[in-house]
This record gives sequence, C-alpha cells and structure tokens, in this order.
Amino acid sequence: MRTNIFQVLKAVLASVLISLAFVLVFTLIIQLFSLPMNVVKPVNQVFKILSIIAGGLIFIRGEKGLVKGLIYGVIAVLLTYLLFGLISLSLTISWKFIIEVLLGAVAGGVTGIIAVNIKKNA
Repeated sequence: MRTNIFQVLKAVLASVLISLAFVLVFTLIIQLFSLPMNVVKPVNQVFKILSIIAGGLIFIRGEKGLVKGLIYGVIAVLLTYLLFGLISLSLTISWKFIIEVLLGAVAGGVTGIIAVNIKKNA
C-alpha cells in the first residue's frame, strides 16, 4: 500500500514538473515568435497529457496500473490547474475543467496500464 502511494505521488510530482517545464519553454517560444493566443490552450492540453504519460511511464510499477493511473492523472490535472491558476491569478471552474480532469484520468489510466505491463516484460 505504501509503495503504491509513493508511486502515485512521484508520478504526480514528475508530471507537474514536466508540465511546468513544457509551459516555460512554450512561453519562451510564444515570446520569440509572436504566436497567436488561440494556440496556447490546445498546446497546453497536449503538454498536460504528455507530462501525465511521462510521469506514469517513469514511476508506475507493479499491479493495479489502471487505478494508480486514474488517481495520479486526476491529481496531476488538479495540481497543474491550481498551480497555473495561481501563477496567472485566475482560477475558474467550468465544464471545460471537468473535461480536462476526465482527460487526465483517461491519460493516466491508459498510461498506468501500459506502464505496469512494460515493467513486467522488461
């Protein structure tokens, strides 16, 4: 049980840090190339999914990959949403946020299943 909790916490932390790194690099790219603002939201969604995938592939092992993945996917989305909301000083909850949480859960769940099976075969 303790191992599962630590795996989820490490996956969440990795996911949030990777997402933060993606956003910082993307912010630099936006500044350098003057990209339109309507590009930001979809690109940030891709970054969140990629960071959830990376965190899960790195830290999820053992059994119950789906459950661990669902949990860390939801927590990672909630923490990144809170973090970026505090940075931008705007936290709003709408139906889009609910979809974002569900997308994080799906990405985490699928990644958890893959990660556990990769670790078993490796």
